[in-house]
Amino acid sequence: MFYILYGKDDFSLQRALEEIKNELGDQEMLAVNTSMLDGQQLNLNQLKDACSAVPFLCSHRLVIVKGLLGRFESKSGSERRTTRSKSKVDSALKEWMELVEYVKQMPSTTVLVLIDGEVKASNRLLKSVSSLAKIKGFAPLSDRDLSDWIQDRVKCGGGTISPGAAKLLVELVGADLWTMNSEIDKLLAYCSGQVITEDSVKQVTSYAREANIFALVDSILEGRTKVAQQLLHRLLRDGASPSYILAMITRQLRLIVMTKDLGPKLP
Repeated sequence: MFYILYGKDDFSLQRALEEIKNELGDQEMLAVNTSMLDGQQLNLNQLKDACSAVPFLCSHRLVIVKGLLGRFESKSGSERRTTRSKSKVDSALKEWMELVEYVKQMPSTTVLVLIDGEVKASNRLLKSVSSLAKIKGFAPLSDRDLSDWIQDRVKCGGGTISPGAAKLLVELVGADLWTMNSEIDKLLAYCSGQVITEDSVKQVTSYAREANIFALVDSILEGRTKVAQQLLHRLLRDGASPSYILAMITRQLRLIVMTKDLGPKLP
């Protein structure tokens, strides 16, 4: 079996990966028969060795490769590769094109899963293996879909939430489902069977103003003008001064730029 899971919504991607694991029998023995590989450094022979190993006291062997597709994403602008770097990538891609033939003869006991972040449809490796894999993409949820996700998540937790409270959570937390999931767990515990209201969200989400600033910056950068305006009005209504808002936005943008500049320099 061969799966490809990719997208910015890492929370849903990890849930999908857990579902695959749950279908493969005893989880303790599966853990012994699971290999996690770094796709940025991996070569095809290393993958073949991992996939060809016979599972030990388990029906399947699980091989998870992270970042392989992203390795062959086309770069643009300031990220454009040098001639030497491009030649190295092209050479590696030529090797990985043989993955198609290997997957066809891969042991039936092996489950291969490629996981990655955002990947374009034009990705050459993705295009070459797509016909052989079960592919699932996980894009960030829209505000409307996110509200529905919150309602479903709260219902699964045995609670109920008002539309206004769900909308407020979207404004405060945004599309980060890891944080959203954590906030919902706290709200369910706090309300203990009662309906989650806007006041509940304000009481439990102690960092509401700071979270609004983060969400406001995200909305600005993502071009979600309407959401950004709503968050700005909420901050002003809750007593934040314009100078405070401007200073915090400037601070967050500065941190984002610093992080981006440091990225290539980190070990």
